[in-house]
Amino acid sequence: MPNHAPNLPPDKQRAMLHQMLTIRRFEERASTDYLAGKIHGVVHCYIGEEAVAVGVCSALERSDRIISTHRGHGHCIAKGADLKRMEAELYGRQAGYCKGKGGSMHIADFDIGMLGANGIVAGGISIVTGAGLAAKMEGNRGVAVSFFGDGASNAGPFHECLNIAATWKLPMIYVCENNLYAAQTPAAATHAQSDVASRAAGYGIPGVVVDGNDIFAVYQAAHAAVERARSGAGPSLIECKTYRWRGHTERRGWPDPRDPAEIEAWKQRDPIELLERRLRDQGELDDAGRQAIEAEVMRALDEAVAFAEASPLPLPEQATDDVFAA
Repeated sequence: MPNHAPNLPPDKQRAMLHQMLTIRRFEERASTDYLAGKIHGVVHCYIGEEAVAVGVCSALERSDRIISTHRGHGHCIAKGADLKRMEAELYGRQAGYCKGKGGSMHIADFDIGMLGANGIVAGGISIVTGAGLAAKMEGNRGVAVSFFGDGASNAGPFHECLNIAATWKLPMIYVCENNLYAAQTPAAATHAQSDVASRAAGYGIPGVVVDGNDIFAVYQAAHAAVERARSGAGPSLIECKTYRWRGHTERRGWPDPRDPAEIEAWKQRDPIELLERRLRDQGELDDAGRQAIEAEVMRALDEAVAFAEASPLPLPEQATDDVFAA
């Protein structure tokens, strides 16, 4: 684990902390509002995994494309999505990204390179590999990133896409967020090998394992993979070992078989606290600075929630708008 930021100026490190804290507070509010009945559908919280989304997206440009999973709020925020439109979508309002008809798992913003979240396990891997092919054909040195979980690494699209991306040298970065559980199933029960990254060898591409709670480790791996992709050398696989603090969903009564001691042990390695501690050790953050970041995050979140609550609900006659069928 690196002790210092890898050539990152203090301003960028503080921006990373701001983004991570925004994700944390957004998810906490989403959970509270879901349990209060203000948000319908289902919510999968990203709490505990913030360093992965922010570490990877900090190595990208706005025009680079990513795709997310059912646990997608963190990726959206890290790529620059508008909090107001995100909250409006969670609240099912017309001002939301999908006009209130997509909900938590279907937020997309093509203008920032966010190709969408996806409720189908491994469903986004094929889509964003197509975006990698598009980037190569466009010839603009763009890259594409696929975020997926340990469960998705056992699905067919994972292997098919790594194979074709390696064969065609597509500018792809495949990021496995290994939080050790696919819903309630331990990864150890479904993986013959402990590291998903070891599968990269079968396709002749780099595969690295990093501490997914260490934002600098994530950033370094992502930066190297991005440089490789932009140079035309092809794809990389990054496995980020991390952990979600919450259950699979925020739904009441949803079983969580994990040992409370295991959860608590991972909480002791809070990625936000790790970054904050390093900034303090560098003399780049004090109590006043930390409070200012917190206040700014909460102000933006409160404004986003107020915007969502004030936005109109979709009208019944709009039910079939933007719906396409063959």
